[in-house]
Amino acid sequence: MPYEPPTHTVERSIRVTTGAKIVAGVDEVGRGAWAGPVTVCAAVTGLRRPPAGLTDSKLITPKRRSALAAELEGWVTAYALGDASPAEIDELGMTAALRLAAIRALEGLPVRPDAVILDGKHDYLGNPWQVRTVIKGDQSCIAVAAASVIAKVRRDALMAELAAEAEAYAPYAFADNAGYPSPVHKAALHELGPSPCHRLSWAYLDAMPRWRHLKKVRISAEAAALESGGQLGFDF
Repeated sequence: MPYEPPTHTVERSIRVTTGAKIVAGVDEVGRGAWAGPVTVCAAVTGLRRPPAGLTDSKLITPKRRSALAAELEGWVTAYALGDASPAEIDELGMTAALRLAAIRALEGLPVRPDAVILDGKHDYLGNPWQVRTVIKGDQSCIAVAAASVIAKVRRDALMAELAAEAEAYAPYAFADNAGYPSPVHKAALHELGPSPCHRLSWAYLDAMPRWRHLKKVRISAEAAALESGGQLGFDF
């Protein structure tokens, strides 16, 4: 299906309007998975012409995506990856976990960016970062598209390594589904329950009576503060 290739339009606009010299594109992968980390890539590309075929990683075949990621890793000015683990997702919630992973990626760059282009409409990064959100930025912005491809390939490889290294993970077929809810993954969950790399605060456990008792309920920061102050119980 034809698509418009990404450009440097947003990056050029940020440079002109803010004076930023280093602009990083940021994208995540694994937000909707049931297992594994959420992974964020931060990529700095400058204003050079990108490798042919660059676009949102979801629009590229796995074979081409892997080849393109290898090419991009040598083409970008710099890139870094950050993860938030399933345990961190369960403890913090997805928005805070995304921010944690994004900060880890940005702080992993050799030079701190002056501005960040964030894929989507929600700024989950916030202060002190100067952020421009772009809906479908992984299709329209070169730096974000590069981050999208690198993050997807790296996380897919991580999930495949998990499946290969630990026999207990084999039934979930992480090498094929990367932790997303495929039929094989769902069947293994119903039979075996969640593994150590599954997210235990997610709603999929509600539909599994046998394993529902393992679900973790996250207490909000406000509720935790009240509880620690003795306001949610008897304080004699």
